[in-house]
Amino acid sequence: MFENLKAQPADAILRLISEYQNDSRPQKIDLGVGVYRNEKGETPILTSVKRAEKMLLAEQESKTYLGSGGDPVFNDLIQGLIFGADNAQHERIVTLHTPGGSAALCVAAGLIMRARKDTTLWVPDPTWANHVPLLGGAGVSLKTYSYYDPHSKSVRFNELLETLSSVPAGDMVLLHGCCHNPTGMDLSRDQWQQVAALITDRKLVPFVDMAYQGFAEGLEEDAWPVRLLFRKVPEMIVAASCSKNFALYRDRIGSLSIVGTDRAARDILRSQAHNIVRTMYSMPPDHGAAVVRRILANKDLNAEWIAEVNAMRGRLKAMRSKLVDALKTTAPGHDFSHVTRANGLFSFLGVNEAQVDKLKSEYGVYMVGSSRINVAGITSKNVGYLAESVAAVL
Repeated sequence: MFENLKAQPADAILRLISEYQNDSRPQKIDLGVGVYRNEKGETPILTSVKRAEKMLLAEQESKTYLGSGGDPVFNDLIQGLIFGADNAQHERIVTLHTPGGSAALCVAAGLIMRARKDTTLWVPDPTWANHVPLLGGAGVSLKTYSYYDPHSKSVRFNELLETLSSVPAGDMVLLHGCCHNPTGMDLSRDQWQQVAALITDRKLVPFVDMAYQGFAEGLEEDAWPVRLLFRKVPEMIVAASCSKNFALYRDRIGSLSIVGTDRAARDILRSQAHNIVRTMYSMPPDHGAAVVRRILANKDLNAEWIAEVNAMRGRLKAMRSKLVDALKTTAPGHDFSHVTRANGLFSFLGVNEAQVDKLKSEYGVYMVGSSRINVAGITSKNVGYLAESVAAVL
């Protein structure tokens, strides 16, 4: 049966992780894998999460199934975090708790294919490496719009508007809510206003991937683009993840929110989404959602969690500044200021693939071939060595 199958190439990030782990050099730096790390290079469990888990252990009395939509209280709370707790139009939204943001994208892809198979989803160039195989692999037709200019190291906003201005009515546009992966370059509020107006005028449907809420400017600030679009459009999709802002990576907890034109449309969307879930993974796991639910519902835990998110964001911004300052000394003829203009975990460093290979082979500095770096891999102890290594390969 399986004799005709061929081995698939290893995922670039997973291969990089393996190479880093097998590197015996004491002075090596991992800037590849997309997880938050503290100053010690560790990915800790948040204190608010540990406290919530203790509450869960003491209070939970059953491990019975949740149902296809998952934890309804979690759904209400995460919906409020994304769309705003006091929005009068919440009756238009159905939210499901999903096994991570990736599953949210899969369910959304299934819904798109059921709703209109000839819909095209326009994705930014570049975008998260898994968007294309995940969404396209589900059968969704994909096309790209310009997003990042590697020469000016900024968003190609005019080209973005030009492309979207010719997109047929009814097509969908994939947008990164904040902390664009892989570039870290986000739209300004004025640019978001222009994009929202264009989407409304062209009768397009926004599909927002919200994987890093809280890591750009703040939890409320980062939700602003989603809330702006929600006020303007009759339909939209938002896939969100709790992996980064709750540091619940291995617990795989995310959400999918689908906005309909009214309550009746929402009920139809709910029935379709639940049916897709039933035929895909049946029901989501509980633990991560139960933890998030307790954090969002408990005043003290919520305040502690917000402080932890703020601290993570502050460290990321500080490491960006430290790297740029160090490169001003080691590579004075080169401008790396774009690194401090980016948000979240990621940024394009701006070196070519040959230089990326040399950084790995000669200096033990690991990043993907595009020169996308995870700035959480930078610490006060290794930033000097990193800047010297980058200067050496320029």
